[in-house]
Amino acid sequence: MEHEQQAVADRTRLRERARIAGDMHDSLGHELALLALRAGALEVDPRLAPDQRAAVGELRAAAGAATEHLRDIIGVLRTDDRAEPSRLPADDSVEALVERARASGLDVSLRRAGAPGAGEEAMPVMGARAVYRVVQEGLTNATKHAPGAPVEVRLTGEGRRLDVTVTNAPPPPGTAPPAAPVSGGNGLVGLDERVRLAGGELRAGPTPEGGFEVAARLPTTGRAPVRGPGDSSRWSVSQRELASARLQVRRRLVQTVAVPAALFTGLLLLMGVFALISPSWSVLDRGTYEQLRVGDGRTAVEARLPFFSLDVPPDGTPAPPPGRTCRYYGYRAYTDDAAYELCFADGRLVTKGVVHRRDRPAPE
Repeated sequence: MEHEQQAVADRTRLRERARIAGDMHDSLGHELALLALRAGALEVDPRLAPDQRAAVGELRAAAGAATEHLRDIIGVLRTDDRAEPSRLPADDSVEALVERARASGLDVSLRRAGAPGAGEEAMPVMGARAVYRVVQEGLTNATKHAPGAPVEVRLTGEGRRLDVTVTNAPPPPGTAPPAAPVSGGNGLVGLDERVRLAGGELRAGPTPEGGFEVAARLPTTGRAPVRGPGDSSRWSVSQRELASARLQVRRRLVQTVAVPAALFTGLLLLMGVFALISPSWSVLDRGTYEQLRVGDGRTAVEARLPFFSLDVPPDGTPAPPPGRTCRYYGYRAYTDDAAYELCFADGRLVTKGVVHRRDRPAPE
């Protein structure tokens, strides 16, 4: 149990680190991408002096290097554990996110469709956070991989679901991607995890026109299961350790209960078998009894007797006289009405006879 508790604590720490790593990539990576975009726009501004444009170029390169370092740190922090989603800040929204991207120089538009009140503001916190992250990741990808291309954000509410789509056109001809943020490949993976946590599904890929699209479908009410069967292959080391610890506890519990129970059952079975067989092992054959003679040596007599003798004589049998040792054998199998009595003294058979219960007649 102590091992299991330690594994649970370890898994909790790993999950918290994974949550922090996901937030760092989603938030800081996005802001660094916008910073690099602003610096790239200033670097070609003819109103700046050459030394100023050079300084802006260094700023853009520093933003790219910072993103590289951030990716390395995230690579250490991220684990296979499911990250617990953080809550959407009260003062942030999709509109504010789009406005910041537009102010940074990105050509982005926001379109809403569907019934009023069917947007992310009416969704559970986890779903609203997923909507925010889908838009954020889509804008970040467009900034990094298609600078100068127009981007469209669409939010469409239909019944009990909300469709979120971020689509960017191909980069303008002759436009080279800036030497800025390099993706560590964790953005869409983490985004997929967030969307699935909210009960939705995510798809991302190139469009027929040559652009790129990130789209998610999320429920506006309720919450679907986080994972289905067969996801154990994605368990972390701590989760496997926890499962192993639980299995060991169950095995020890089974051993503690089942082994004594099996031994007790076996003992009862042996006692039952012995109780059925032992009476026949303590019955003295009548012919053998008649061949025994008073005065025979005890050793010779005992050699002809059954392996077992009766534990006690029939009720009412008088105690043997002093100096004599008497042994009793069954008269018939499975009856206690009568028994053969053989008494020894000084190594010889001194008396023999048949004793019976006082409340029963003497056997014939």
